[in-house]
Amino acid sequence: MDIIGHLPNKLYNCDETGLTIVQHKTSKVLALKGKRQVGALSSAERDSLVTVVTCMSAAEDYIPPLFVFPRVNMKAELLDGTPNGSIAIYHKSGWIQMDASCSSLENKFLPNVKPSKDDPVVLVLDGHYSHTRNLELLALVARENGVHIISFPPHCTHKMQPLDKAFMSPLKTYYAQAIENCLGQNSGRVVTHYQVGRLFGEAYNQAATVATATNGFRITGLFPCNCNVFQPHEFVSDANGSDFVQQDQNISITQIEDRESQPSCSVIQNNLEERPKNKWKRS
Repeated sequence: MDIIGHLPNKLYNCDETGLTIVQHKTSKVLALKGKRQVGALSSAERDSLVTVVTCMSAAEDYIPPLFVFPRVNMKAELLDGTPNGSIAIYHKSGWIQMDASCSSLENKFLPNVKPSKDDPVVLVLDGHYSHTRNLELLALVARENGVHIISFPPHCTHKMQPLDKAFMSPLKTYYAQAIENCLGQNSGRVVTHYQVGRLFGEAYNQAATVATATNGFRITGLFPCNCNVFQPHEFVSDANGSDFVQQDQNISITQIEDRESQPSCSVIQNNLEERPKNKWKRS
C-alpha cells in the first residue's frame, strides 16, 4: 500500500476462469408415454473449455478480457459479441499457458493501465505456475514497467481474491442463463465456440458493475486495507495437518485448542503397551 500511495486505482486483481459450452440444465423434451429411447438436446462438443482472463481494480476499473480458445487456426468470428477491446489467443488445450500470461499483460494490462517505474501499480495474482514460475512475466514485462506482482498464499484464493469472492459467481450464473436462453430461442441448435463470445459478453455486462468491484476488494480486506477481516478460527489448523479446519461457525477457539491438546490415538496406544502385564491369571 505504501508503494501505490493507498490509491485504489493502482491496485488490480487478475484471474482466469473456464467457460464450458455444455449447458448445465437441459431443456425439457416431450415424448410419448412408454417410449424407451428419448432424445435430448446436448452440446456439439464435450470436454471443450474456453479460458478467459479477467481483471479489475479497487477503483471499479475493468480491463477487457482475454480469451484462450482450444484451437490451432485463428477465426475472427470467435470474438463476435465479446466486450469491447477483447482479444483472443489460441492453444490446442484451451488452458492458460506462460506465453498467454505474458500476452495478457503486454497486450491488455499495460496499454490500459499505463504503469511506469515512477507511477507503479500492484497486481495481485493466484499461485498458478504461469504466474509464479514465469520469469519473462516477472522480470522482463512486469519489473521493467513498474508492475509489482504479489501472489496469494496457497489455498487462500477462495477467501482473499476479490474476483473469486464477488465477480466469478454472478458471472457464471449469468453465463449459464445466457446458454439456456440461447437454446430456448433456437430450438434444435447447439452451442459452439462461435456463440461463446456473445453469451459471455451478455453475462459480463451484467456482472461487471461498480458494486461488484468495490465489494470484492472490501470483503477480502485488500482495499480498504483491513488486517482484521478474518476471524481467528479461520487460521487454525487441525491435528491432521490440513490447511483449513471445517468447523461449525458456533465452535469457539477454546474448544478447538482443548481438542488439539488431547493425546492422539497413537500416544494412547504407546502408553498401553508400556504398562506392565497383569501377573494374575484367570483360574
